[in-house]
Amino acid sequence: MSEKPPPFTVSSFYKFVSEKKLMAAKCDKCGTILLPPKPMCTKCLSTNLEWIELEGVGKLLSYTIIYVAPVQFQSLAPYIVGIVELKSGLRLPGMIRGVEQEEIRVGMDLKIDFDTSVSSQWPAWPRYFFRPL
Repeated sequence: MSEKPPPFTVSSFYKFVSEKKLMAAKCDKCGTILLPPKPMCTKCLSTNLEWIELEGVGKLLSYTIIYVAPVQFQSLAPYIVGIVELKSGLRLPGMIRGVEQEEIRVGMDLKIDFDTSVSSQWPAWPRYFFRPL
């Protein structure tokens, strides 16, 4: 008997992040990839989905520098947040570490990395971030 896959939810997405995996839902009917995962395909409304692991490499499309941060991120300010287009074509927002503000450039190659420590404040999930290749 095969094991039932985890539900296609944001909570499951972050469970995979805690395992250092970037996972998305893929529709078995039309092939649409859902990131963040959803329990139903947004294109064809099928619920016949599977988990797939994504390659966490892409290019920076846009970014901003956060100077005034929410309480749980104040110790990191100023910090960079950007949108990365992965090789799969999917776009994923995230913090960018390991690059100075003066050196950040749209189009730079970035790779996902994982911080599996869990904050006691919301959101109490492990976190991913991007860093230069």
